[in-house]
Amino acid sequence: MARRSKIYEGKAKILYEGPEAGTIIQYFKDDATAFNAEKKEVIEGKGVLNNRLSEFFMSGLNNIGVPTHFIKRINMREQLVRSCEIIPLEIVVRNFAAGSISDRLGIEEGTQLPRPIIEYYYKDDSLGDPIVSEEHIAAFNWASAQDMDDILGLALRVNDFLSGVLFSVGIKLVDFKIEIGRLFEGDFQRLVVADEISPDSCRLWDIKSGTKLDKDVFRRDLGSLTDAYTEVAYRLGLLQKSTSQMKPTLVK
Repeated sequence: MARRSKIYEGKAKILYEGPEAGTIIQYFKDDATAFNAEKKEVIEGKGVLNNRLSEFFMSGLNNIGVPTHFIKRINMREQLVRSCEIIPLEIVVRNFAAGSISDRLGIEEGTQLPRPIIEYYYKDDSLGDPIVSEEHIAAFNWASAQDMDDILGLALRVNDFLSGVLFSVGIKLVDFKIEIGRLFEGDFQRLVVADEISPDSCRLWDIKSGTKLDKDVFRRDLGSLTDAYTEVAYRLGLLQKSTSQMKPTLVK
């Protein structure tokens, strides 16, 4: 499938015009960034793993009736997705304390929260994606009251799905980030899960050892990021070991 013109390039992905109206090709890069892109590195194979993992999670959501922008994976690095208008918010769902919530509230990392906590961050790299309240969202008309109800429902359903799938392979879903898009079909609008779901956007810990299997490996210099992401893919059955070369092979 031939690419068309580039629409946008971000820290981890490039978006190209899709082959049909209303579609986009999403290309996964090997770039890793942290601390609002202050730390950068190119990690070979990261984009391939994230493409496959995001396909797995997005397809699973579609299959249980949680709408996403995902259509299909095209090749090792590209997916075909529906074009949608991204709401300028990052929705973070936290099951255990880690990262900024531990810093802000003095909660020991790893503490189980009394219930899933949902936070909203305004998408603006120049401002460091600041945390915002529903009052800010309403005042600046980033999303309507109905949108917020729908976003809350989507976030909790995604949390239930991801938590269950990952728990079944010995991984604890500490927290994750999603983005939500408005998909227009004639006069009808609906909200869908957009962007990606991968170890780039989740905190994933081994249930028994607490070993980190997400981008904190890169943030905190804890080892090989591709090894961590590969472990997640192995456990989910997305990779198999080649007996001849002893290298990971993607399962189609």
